[in-house]
Amino acid sequence: MSVMIRIPTPLRPYVGGSKQVDGQAGTVEGVLAALAQQYPDLQRHLFSEQGKLRSFVNVYLGDEDVRYLKGTETVVPDGATLSIVPSVAGGAVGHSHNGVVDVTLSNEEIRRYSRHLIMPEVGMGGQKRLKSGSVLLVGAGGLGSPAAMYLAAAGVGRIGIMDFDVVDESNLQRQIIHGMSTLGKSKLESARARIHDINPFIQVDTYEELLTSENATRIFADYDVIADGTDNFPTRYLVNDACVLLGKPNVYGSIFRFEGQASVFWAERGPCYRCLYPEPPPPGLVPSCAEGGVLGVLPGVIGVIQATEVVKLLIGEGESLVGRLLLYDALDMKFRELKLRKDPTCPICGEHPTIDHLIDYEAFCGTSLRGVDNTDTTPITTDEISVKDLQQRMNAGLQGATLLDVREPHEWEIVRLPGAKLIPRMQLPNHLNELSQTDDLLVYCRSGVRSAQAVAFLKSMGFRKARNIRGGILAWAREVDPSSPVY
Repeated sequence: MSVMIRIPTPLRPYVGGSKQVDGQAGTVEGVLAALAQQYPDLQRHLFSEQGKLRSFVNVYLGDEDVRYLKGTETVVPDGATLSIVPSVAGGAVGHSHNGVVDVTLSNEEIRRYSRHLIMPEVGMGGQKRLKSGSVLLVGAGGLGSPAAMYLAAAGVGRIGIMDFDVVDESNLQRQIIHGMSTLGKSKLESARARIHDINPFIQVDTYEELLTSENATRIFADYDVIADGTDNFPTRYLVNDACVLLGKPNVYGSIFRFEGQASVFWAERGPCYRCLYPEPPPPGLVPSCAEGGVLGVLPGVIGVIQATEVVKLLIGEGESLVGRLLLYDALDMKFRELKLRKDPTCPICGEHPTIDHLIDYEAFCGTSLRGVDNTDTTPITTDEISVKDLQQRMNAGLQGATLLDVREPHEWEIVRLPGAKLIPRMQLPNHLNELSQTDDLLVYCRSGVRSAQAVAFLKSMGFRKARNIRGGILAWAREVDPSSPVY
C-alpha cells in the first residue's frame, strides 16, 4: 500500500534531491507527517510550530486541491499521487467579443499582421481589439522580456512596463530583450528601444519606479490586463490585491531553477493569488532566483505562456488559465495542470472580504520589496563583519577564527575565499561537530542572505561568536578584490 509524493524543486534539498518519494497510503495528514518524520529537515517547511500545514503550502491529490475535499483528513488511496505545491514567489477584457472597436489598421499594419488576419479566430476584429488593448508588464526581466517582445509583435496597441533596475551582465543569460549594447542602461530604456525596433506602431509607456501601495491603483487603472513578472512575494501580493480591487485580470508567472508556474488570477471569474497562497512563506525560506538560479530558457517558456494568455484575453477567444495552475518541469519536459478554486474565506475576494485597500506588503511578508540592497550603508551590527574588516583579519592570519562558506559546492567551484571551509547551509545541522564554539565563526555566502540565516541558526545552537560577512562574496569582489568573478 504505497503512494507517490511529488517533491517540488525548492524542497528537494531536504529529501536528498529526489523529485518524488514513496509513502504509505493513509490520510493526507498521515502521509505528510510520515514524510516529515523520514526527512526531519522538511518539517519546518511543511508544518507550523503548532503542527498545522503551512498556509503557503498547497497539497493536491491527483489534480484536486485537498483543501476543497476534506482537508488533511482526505484518504490517499493505494497508488495515488500526492503533489506538494509551495509558493515560489477567458473572455474579452474591456471589449465585447462581437463589439465594434473604433480603431483602423493601416495598409502597413495589415501587411504586418496578415498571418493573424487570415485566422478566423482573430481576423480584423481581433486585431483591432489587440490594437486598442493595453497591458502593463510589472518587471522587464526574465518573464517580462519574452512577454513584451511577443506582445509587441502581436500588435498590442499599448504596452506599459514597470522596472527600476539597470541592465547587468548577469541578466543577459535569460533577459533576451536586453543586450551588450545596453549594459549599464536603464532596463526601461533598453526594453523600449527593442520593442519599437520590433513594432513601431505601438505605444510604450514606462514607469521607472518601485511598485508601491501608493502608486499601484493609479498606474493599473489605465490598463486592461496586468502581467506579473516579479521576483518577490511582497510585490506579488501587491499586484494581486490591486488587480482584485480594480477588477483586473492578473496574468501570473513564476520561475525557479528548472520549474515554472503560470495562471490567470481574476477574482470576478475565479480565484485570486491569495486563494492559492493565503500567506507568504517566512523570509528566507524560499530562495530567490538570484540565490537558487534559473535555467536561462525557462522564463522564455513561461513568459510566452503569459503573452499567450494576454492575447487571448484581449481578443476574447479560447479558454484562459482562470481556475487552473499550469506547472512546467523543463528537466522532464512535462506540463501538468492543477485545478484552482475560489476560497470563500479569502480576505480580499471571498464572501466576506476584510481587505478593502492596499496594505503594507513589506510588513505583511516580513521582508523588503527591493530584496537585498548591496549598497546598504546602515551600521554594521554585532552579528556582522564588513568585508574590509575581514580582509584585515585574513591578512593577520585569521587567528582564532574559522572562515565558513555556506554556499553550495557548485558555487564554491566558481569562486571562494582563501582558507574558507565549505559547509552548505542546509547541511550545517549535520556538521556542527566540525565547528568550535570557542572560535570566531565568520560566515559568508553569495550576497549575505543565506549566511545571515546560518548565523542565526548557529547562535541558536550555542555558537555565540558566529558573525555574518555582510554582502557576501559579491561585496568582497566589489570592495576588496575586483578581479574576483561575480555571478
